[in-house]
Amino acid sequence: MNRDLCAERERMLDGPLTSEDGRPASFRDEIVSSWRRCKLVGVAHAGEDVPYQPNFERPNRLLRAAGPVIDRLAEQLLGSPVSILLADSDAQIIDRRPGSPKLAQALDRAMVAPGFHYAEEYTGTNGVGSALEERRPFVVSGPEHFRDNLQQFTCIGSPLRHPITGSTEGVLDVTCRVDETQELLKPLVLAAVREIESRIYADASRREQMLLDHFLRAGRRSSTAVVTLNEDVVIANTAASGLLDLSDQAMLWEWACRLLGNRDECNGEVRLAHDVVVLARATRVGEPGATAGVVVEMRPRPRAPSPPAAVGPRTRRDPGDNAHGQLAGRSIATARLREDVDAAIAAGGPLLVCGEVGTGKLFVATHLYRRRADGEPLTVLDARASHDDPVAWMGRLTSSVTSGATVVLRHLDELVPRLAARVAGVVEQAAPTRLLATGRARGGHDEASRVLDHFPISITVAPLRYRAEDIADLVPALLAPDAPGRPTPRLQPGTLRTLTSLDWPGNVRELRAVLTTAAVRSLGSDIAHEHLPPEYRSPRSRSGCTSLQRAERDIVIEALAEARGNKQAAAERLGIARSTLYRKMRLLGIDKNRLPINQ
Repeated sequence: MNRDLCAERERMLDGPLTSEDGRPASFRDEIVSSWRRCKLVGVAHAGEDVPYQPNFERPNRLLRAAGPVIDRLAEQLLGSPVSILLADSDAQIIDRRPGSPKLAQALDRAMVAPGFHYAEEYTGTNGVGSALEERRPFVVSGPEHFRDNLQQFTCIGSPLRHPITGSTEGVLDVTCRVDETQELLKPLVLAAVREIESRIYADASRREQMLLDHFLRAGRRSSTAVVTLNEDVVIANTAASGLLDLSDQAMLWEWACRLLGNRDECNGEVRLAHDVVVLARATRVGEPGATAGVVVEMRPRPRAPSPPAAVGPRTRRDPGDNAHGQLAGRSIATARLREDVDAAIAAGGPLLVCGEVGTGKLFVATHLYRRRADGEPLTVLDARASHDDPVAWMGRLTSSVTSGATVVLRHLDELVPRLAARVAGVVEQAAPTRLLATGRARGGHDEASRVLDHFPISITVAPLRYRAEDIADLVPALLAPDAPGRPTPRLQPGTLRTLTSLDWPGNVRELRAVLTTAAVRSLGSDIAHEHLPPEYRSPRSRSGCTSLQRAERDIVIEALAEARGNKQAAAERLGIARSTLYRKMRLLGIDKNRLPINQ
């Protein structure tokens, strides 16, 4: 290895990215550009850590196309000092075929193996991550690597593009030791990439031809809105284009997959964006065991005739909705929440909003305040602050209630215990519509949790994992405050599919953080898959559920929600025994105490 070149590399990585005397660096422009990106995101060139995910989902479409080509290459290169690597679109290595045991050991020591992530932001300039960043074939040899421990290798990587959609499916890379680099390796990689992309095209063309044929047949026999779609392709007639929003494409695909299960056809109601409800029929397209997509035929649900205007006082519902909008979401859980909010407003009285951390309890409480008493003073007191100065916090509560303001007691179940009795007394004596509180759930046995029992009315905000179809509607609501005077970024359909497949343990708060990061990366344009933080780019449930398990889980949760937690009624709705329902709840990780309902 050239010592002068290695010394110049050390100076450049530890200082400015120019040669010592100010002349242009000895390294290629694309290498220096990559180093600059690595330094900007804080990659340490002396570091050796590599993100690792042992249980990863293998992209079937990529493996179907690349598998036979890699098998043949591996057989031809058996015994040679060359390794073939296949990575997915997130730069995670999903397959490795080392030509010799000695090279395999060297790759293992450098953690170049399936499950490890080689995106530039993690591991610096390399043949996999830099090919993805540059979106073209990329060669990195010896000291051109940003990471010190990779300097022993030469890596030649090339992106694998979907020939129809143009999306990047993954990277094919050939790696060898620096002193065994051969000029023919790059042509070998490019020839293999062309063959793999040709196989992707053939596979996609067959599926898309099926979709087109079924779309034309459905359009000829029906005057309704028709859309044919799968994970990548959407074909819609004029009537469907007028009904569908960009976010509806991913939602329709999820809805059809969930309801079809093992059936070839299903019917149901679907709530689209802008609160449009359609009667839909979904039909599977494809060969046995290989679904190419679905055809969805839709008719807008007939609207009930508006009742004549009533004489007398009106409720706050209509002006409240116009002034403050509805709670965003199209799921059953959110529809139930809206009904509960209306009922709570009609009943009056101190109100408790329950739910997991990050579900948006304070937002719902503020929404209730605006519907009840907008324009009047509002005070939000966080019970966590009572631990710092209990006397001062109690004084603020007393003065706020005395002044006639509406008070929201946030995190009330985390109140300092010695104030519990006094706060309970304030709740009992306050004006019924002037107090709201938020907390995780009733049923605690400590003094602070017992204060929640002094709120006779409670509503529950469901976790985001139980209402993934709400994400399309939550996005504009979460991003609009950060983009005043500018168009709110939208999610591309593939991005929405990925986000709806995750579990969201941090709920809406976590979603907002992810969206804010993605919006910054997208520079105000529509948010694509690559704009998401890397750990959120895998379209799978972080609970480990498969797509089928997630669909079954959603169906069970929906039945329980419809039955308001009654297990016998939910079992009858599903057509199974009650004991079977309990077994499915255990297997699918459904907590009977944390369902999106108010029992």
